[in-house]
Amino acid sequence: MNYPIIYEQTKQVMHERRSVRKYKDQPVTAELIRELIDCARYAPSDTNSQTWEFIAVLNRDKIKAIEEMTWEQLHLRAAQAEKNGLAREARLLVKSFGPYATAFSDAPALIICLATPYQSKFRDRIFDPINLVGEEVWREEGIKSSCLASQNLMLAAHSIGLATCPMTGPVLLAEDQLKQYLGIDETRQVNMVISLGYPAEIPGKLPRKEVDEILSIVE
Repeated sequence: MNYPIIYEQTKQVMHERRSVRKYKDQPVTAELIRELIDCARYAPSDTNSQTWEFIAVLNRDKIKAIEEMTWEQLHLRAAQAEKNGLAREARLLVKSFGPYATAFSDAPALIICLATPYQSKFRDRIFDPINLVGEEVWREEGIKSSCLASQNLMLAAHSIGLATCPMTGPVLLAEDQLKQYLGIDETRQVNMVISLGYPAEIPGKLPRKEVDEILSIVE
Protein backbone atom coordinates (compact mmCIF):
# COMPACT_ATOMS: atom_id res chain seq x y z
CA MET A 1 0.00 0.00 0.00
CA ASN A 2 1.22 3.49 -0.80
CA TYR A 3 1.09 5.88 2.12
CA PRO A 4 1.39 9.68 2.10
CA ILE A 5 4.92 11.04 2.37
CA ILE A 6 4.15 12.73 5.68
CA TYR A 7 3.21 9.33 7.14
CA GLU A 8 6.43 7.73 5.94
CA GLN A 9 8.44 10.60 7.43
CA THR A 10 6.60 10.39 10.74
CA LYS A 11 7.10 6.64 10.89
CA GLN A 12 10.80 7.08 10.17
CA VAL A 13 11.14 9.48 13.11
CA MET A 14 9.37 7.00 15.39
CA HIS A 15 11.45 4.04 14.24
CA GLU A 16 14.80 5.82 14.35
CA ARG A 17 14.50 7.55 17.74
CA ARG A 18 16.91 6.06 20.28
CA SER A 19 17.55 6.46 23.99
CA VAL A 20 20.98 8.12 23.95
CA ARG A 21 23.25 8.25 26.99
CA LYS A 22 26.39 9.85 25.53
CA TYR A 23 26.32 13.48 24.40
CA LYS A 24 28.62 15.95 22.72
CA ASP A 25 29.91 18.90 24.69
CA GLN A 26 27.61 21.23 22.80
CA PRO A 27 24.96 23.38 24.49
CA VAL A 28 21.28 23.26 23.70
CA THR A 29 19.77 26.72 23.43
CA ALA A 30 16.72 27.92 25.31
CA GLU A 31 15.21 28.80 21.93
CA LEU A 32 15.42 25.17 20.80
CA ILE A 33 13.89 23.96 24.03
CA ARG A 34 11.00 26.37 23.64
CA GLU A 35 10.44 24.93 20.17
CA LEU A 36 10.30 21.41 21.60
CA ILE A 37 7.86 22.42 24.31
CA ASP A 38 5.69 23.99 21.63
CA CYS A 39 5.45 20.51 20.11
CA ALA A 40 4.94 18.83 23.49
CA ARG A 41 1.97 21.02 24.41
CA TYR A 42 -0.02 19.77 21.41
CA ALA A 43 -0.26 16.27 22.84
CA PRO A 44 -3.76 15.01 23.59
CA SER A 45 -4.96 15.06 27.20
CA ASP A 46 -8.00 13.92 29.14
CA THR A 47 -10.74 16.53 28.52
CA ASN A 48 -8.02 18.91 27.31
CA SER A 49 -6.76 19.21 30.88
CA GLN A 50 -3.14 19.68 29.68
CA THR A 51 -1.70 18.30 32.91
CA TRP A 52 1.95 18.99 32.13
CA GLU A 53 4.70 21.42 32.97
CA PHE A 54 8.40 21.31 32.19
CA ILE A 55 11.56 22.57 33.83
CA ALA A 56 14.64 22.81 31.61
CA VAL A 57 17.90 22.63 33.56
CA LEU A 58 20.78 23.97 31.46
CA ASN A 59 23.29 24.57 34.24
CA ARG A 60 25.86 21.76 34.31
CA ASP A 61 26.52 22.20 38.03
CA LYS A 62 22.83 21.78 38.78
CA ILE A 63 22.61 18.69 36.57
CA LYS A 64 25.60 17.30 38.48
CA ALA A 65 23.87 18.04 41.78
CA ILE A 66 20.78 16.12 40.62
CA GLU A 67 23.00 13.20 39.66
CA GLU A 68 24.68 13.27 43.09
CA MET A 69 21.41 13.34 45.02
CA THR A 70 20.19 10.39 42.95
CA TRP A 71 23.32 8.38 43.74
CA GLU A 72 23.10 9.35 47.41
CA GLN A 73 19.57 8.01 47.70
CA LEU A 74 20.49 4.91 45.71
CA HIS A 75 23.34 4.11 48.11
CA LEU A 76 21.00 4.60 51.07
CA ARG A 77 18.53 2.12 49.55
CA ALA A 78 21.36 -0.32 48.86
CA ALA A 79 22.63 -0.05 52.43
CA GLN A 80 19.14 -0.76 53.74
CA ALA A 81 18.79 -3.77 51.44
CA GLU A 82 22.14 -5.14 52.59
CA LYS A 83 21.09 -4.62 56.23
CA ASN A 84 18.01 -6.71 55.47
CA GLY A 85 20.16 -9.56 54.18
CA LEU A 86 19.87 -8.70 50.49
CA ALA A 87 23.54 -8.11 49.73
CA ARG A 88 23.33 -9.42 46.17
CA GLU A 89 20.36 -7.22 45.35
CA ALA A 90 22.11 -4.25 46.91
CA ARG A 91 25.15 -4.74 44.67
CA LEU A 92 22.94 -5.05 41.59
CA LEU A 93 21.07 -1.91 42.53
CA VAL A 94 24.30 0.07 42.56
CA LYS A 95 26.14 -1.57 39.66
CA SER A 96 23.28 -2.31 37.27
CA PHE A 97 20.53 0.18 38.01
CA GLY A 98 22.69 3.09 39.13
CA PRO A 99 24.23 3.90 35.73
CA TYR A 100 20.80 3.77 34.08
CA ALA A 101 19.25 5.99 36.74
CA THR A 102 21.94 8.64 36.24
CA ALA A 103 22.55 8.39 32.48
CA PHE A 104 21.84 12.12 32.18
CA SER A 105 25.13 13.07 33.84
CA ASP A 106 26.92 14.39 30.74
CA ALA A 107 23.88 15.84 28.97
CA PRO A 108 23.91 19.61 28.38
CA ALA A 109 20.20 19.83 29.25
CA LEU A 110 17.88 17.97 31.57
CA ILE A 111 14.11 18.28 31.18
CA ILE A 112 12.07 17.67 34.32
CA CYS A 113 8.61 16.53 33.23
CA LEU A 114 5.87 17.34 35.72
CA ALA A 115 2.27 16.19 36.01
CA THR A 116 -0.09 18.83 37.32
CA PRO A 117 -3.38 18.15 39.15
CA TYR A 118 -6.17 17.03 36.86
CA GLN A 119 -8.87 19.68 36.64
CA SER A 120 -11.80 19.92 34.24
CA LYS A 121 -15.41 21.03 34.07
CA PHE A 122 -16.43 17.38 34.12
CA ARG A 123 -14.60 16.77 37.36
CA ASP A 124 -15.98 19.92 38.98
CA ARG A 125 -19.59 19.46 37.83
CA ILE A 126 -20.00 15.69 37.70
CA PHE A 127 -17.13 13.47 38.81
CA ASP A 128 -16.35 14.93 42.24
CA PRO A 129 -19.99 15.53 43.33
CA ILE A 130 -20.76 11.83 42.79
CA ASN A 131 -17.38 10.65 44.13
CA LEU A 132 -16.68 8.85 40.87
CA VAL A 133 -13.12 7.81 41.80
CA GLY A 134 -10.52 8.54 44.47
CA GLU A 135 -7.84 11.21 44.35
CA GLU A 136 -5.17 8.67 43.39
CA VAL A 137 -6.99 8.05 40.09
CA TRP A 138 -6.87 11.76 39.22
CA ARG A 139 -3.15 11.74 39.99
CA GLU A 140 -2.76 8.91 37.49
CA GLU A 141 -4.74 10.87 34.90
CA GLY A 142 -2.23 13.70 35.20
CA ILE A 143 0.67 11.29 34.70
CA LYS A 144 -0.90 9.71 31.61
CA SER A 145 -1.32 13.01 29.79
CA SER A 146 2.13 14.18 30.85
CA CYS A 147 3.60 11.02 29.30
CA LEU A 148 1.94 11.83 25.98
CA ALA A 149 3.47 15.30 25.98
CA SER A 150 6.88 13.87 26.86
CA GLN A 151 6.72 11.53 23.87
CA ASN A 152 5.91 14.48 21.61
CA LEU A 153 8.98 16.25 22.97
CA MET A 154 11.29 13.30 22.32
CA LEU A 155 10.07 12.72 18.77
CA ALA A 156 10.38 16.43 17.97
CA ALA A 157 13.91 16.45 19.38
CA HIS A 158 14.95 13.51 17.23
CA SER A 159 13.51 15.10 14.11
CA ILE A 160 15.82 18.13 14.47
CA GLY A 161 18.96 16.18 15.29
CA LEU A 162 18.84 16.15 19.07
CA ALA A 163 18.85 13.03 21.22
CA THR A 164 16.97 12.16 24.38
CA CYS A 165 16.71 9.49 27.04
CA PRO A 166 13.71 9.26 29.37
CA MET A 167 14.51 8.16 32.91
CA THR A 168 12.50 7.53 36.07
CA GLY A 169 15.46 6.66 38.31
CA PRO A 170 15.67 10.11 39.92
CA VAL A 171 11.90 9.96 40.47
CA LEU A 172 11.96 6.53 42.09
CA LEU A 173 14.95 7.38 44.25
CA ALA A 174 15.03 11.11 44.94
CA GLU A 175 11.77 12.79 43.98
CA ASP A 176 11.47 14.61 47.30
CA GLN A 177 15.06 15.86 47.14
CA LEU A 178 14.64 16.89 43.49
CA LYS A 179 11.46 18.83 44.22
CA GLN A 180 13.09 20.61 47.12
CA TYR A 181 16.23 21.43 45.12
CA LEU A 182 14.29 22.93 42.19
CA GLY A 183 11.53 24.49 44.27
CA ILE A 184 8.79 22.39 42.67
CA ASP A 185 5.35 22.92 44.17
CA GLU A 186 4.09 20.02 46.27
CA THR A 187 1.00 19.71 44.05
CA ARG A 188 3.21 18.68 41.11
CA GLN A 189 4.37 15.14 40.50
CA VAL A 190 7.71 14.47 38.85
CA ASN A 191 6.79 12.16 36.01
CA MET A 192 10.23 11.54 34.50
CA VAL A 193 13.42 13.33 33.56
CA ILE A 194 14.66 13.49 29.98
CA SER A 195 18.29 14.06 29.08
CA LEU A 196 18.66 16.22 26.00
CA GLY A 197 21.62 17.01 23.78
CA TYR A 198 23.49 16.30 20.58
CA PRO A 199 24.37 12.59 20.38
CA ALA A 200 27.98 11.50 20.71
CA GLU A 201 26.94 7.98 19.78
CA ILE A 202 23.73 6.40 18.57
CA PRO A 203 22.78 2.94 19.88
CA GLY A 204 21.65 0.26 17.50
CA LYS A 205 18.04 -0.68 16.98
CA LEU A 206 16.70 -2.94 19.70
CA PRO A 207 14.26 -5.74 18.85
CA ARG A 208 10.56 -5.05 19.17
CA LYS A 209 7.68 -7.45 19.64
CA GLU A 210 5.96 -8.30 16.39
CA VAL A 211 2.65 -6.59 15.62
CA ASP A 212 0.71 -9.87 15.77
CA GLU A 213 2.14 -10.53 19.22
CA ILE A 214 0.70 -7.32 20.70
CA LEU A 215 -2.44 -6.78 18.60
CA SER A 216 -5.85 -8.41 18.86
CA ILE A 217 -8.48 -7.38 16.33
CA VAL A 218 -12.13 -7.75 17.25
CA GLU A 219 -14.46 -7.79 14.24
